[in-house]
Amino acid sequence: MCSIKKEKKGYGFAVEATVKSIRGKCMFGHKVGDKIVFDESEVKGKICYAALIYIMPIVYAFAWGAAEFPWDKDKDVTSVPCLDAENSVVFELQRDRTKFLHIE
Repeated sequence: MCSIKKEKKGYGFAVEATVKSIRGKCMFGHKVGDKIVFDESEVKGKICYAALIYIMPIVYAFAWGAAEFPWDKDKDVTSVPCLDAENSVVFELQRDRTKFLHIE
């Protein structure tokens, strides 16, 4: 019997946000190393709503391959701070071109 491996098909790319640094004290409780994953139509991990609203446009652009910023050394990695000027949390966003945002 012949076994045919069915490849997953999808579109968009998964994006992982990792807390890289915190200046001050995050009121939500984020810690360096916290991870939030945006893939397969889900958000996995805890994230402050204010930070989510602020970074979501960049996550969305990254997921659809639209954002390749000239100041970033790696076209699949960028950094985005939250909007709290006194207690800023910096998220590193990494696009994973091997995982889909939506699977057919």
